[in-house]
Amino acid sequence: MRWLDRLLRRTKELRPDAMAEALSAAQAGDYPVALSIWEPLAQAGVARAQNNIGACFAEGLGVIKDMELARTWLRLAAEAGDPVGQRNYAALHMQDGFTDFSVAGEFYRRGAENGDAPSQDMLSWMLLEGDILPPDPQAARIWAERAAGAGVVSSMTRLGLIYHNATGVERDPAEAVRWWTIAANLGDADAQAMLGAALNLGQGVRRDGIAALGWLIRASSAGSDLAKPFVGPVRGTLSANEIAEAERQAALPLKQVGS
Repeated sequence: MRWLDRLLRRTKELRPDAMAEALSAAQAGDYPVALSIWEPLAQAGVARAQNNIGACFAEGLGVIKDMELARTWLRLAAEAGDPVGQRNYAALHMQDGFTDFSVAGEFYRRGAENGDAPSQDMLSWMLLEGDILPPDPQAARIWAERAAGAGVVSSMTRLGLIYHNATGVERDPAEAVRWWTIAANLGDADAQAMLGAALNLGQGVRRDGIAALGWLIRASSAGSDLAKPFVGPVRGTLSANEIAEAERQAALPLKQVGS
């Protein structure tokens, strides 16, 4: 089996810092160099290199965009157990032309179980929506908590909704506000909108119309459709000086959580 001997010899010759060098090249925008390093690694069975080549074909980075080749490389990475490869292979099957929600759900679950936080976030969303996977609100909360713990802001916002809507948990407006406050300060526009609405209504937090309008203005400016219906009505409850203060607050840099 000469081909196997050659492959093993080639694998041994690969430098241990090759992946780091390829990543540096990719971050600098030099994808041809990155691909030249990833290619022998991928051929030798390095799953993350297979994922990276698949991602390049999917995005047309350093190569001509080719979704079939992307699928081939991402599938190799996913089936080899690379959590990022599992996430990217799942995401591919959410796209037009490759749509297969059963495959997407399966590989988001695999990525989630392998500790990939974005996969945990997507699995949480799927389990909460119930359109792709059978609904499971309690599992959705658990996966959202794991992703949120890893810093995924969309999962923090989702946890706020879960506690606000009592989806698989006892309703807890204060806990909803806690999660929205964290996500809002990290820049999530929908969390900012929901925090503004909670402040306006005094749900889970003391009512504060000025702070409410400040968050709603910030959220609306960031493109949150959730904020837009509230801005006018909340503005109408405030004086000119209060509106000016809310606008001032909306223009301030976001707070650093925990500072």
